Amino acid sequence: MSITIDKSKCIGCGKCRTVCPGSLIKKDENGKAFIKYPKDCWGCTSCVKECPVHAVRFYLGADIGGMGSLVHTESMGDILRWVIEKSDGEISKIDINRKESNKY
Repeated sequence: MSITIDKSKCIGCGKCRTVCPGSLIKKDENGKAFIKYPKDCWGCTSCVKECPVHAVRFYLGADIGGMGSLVHTESMGDILRWVIEKSDGEISKIDINRKESNKY
């Protein structure tokens, strides 16, 4: 599992860089985000949750049952929607209420 960054979608806002606890995300000469060593990623998904344009996605490899799925989030007030794009084109969505997520 690792993070993948689509430079064609990146708007250079830097939010992903700010929240990365490992300081793994850098900016290239055009101000676009990239991760130099994806294998060093801890998989915390902080950057995925911060990217406003879905340029940063979490790659779910076969080693954890993801079979190449990509995950991004969409924020709608108190709801954080996790969008899973499977390799066969199927899309699944999971809505999490932020106010209720740490309840238990």
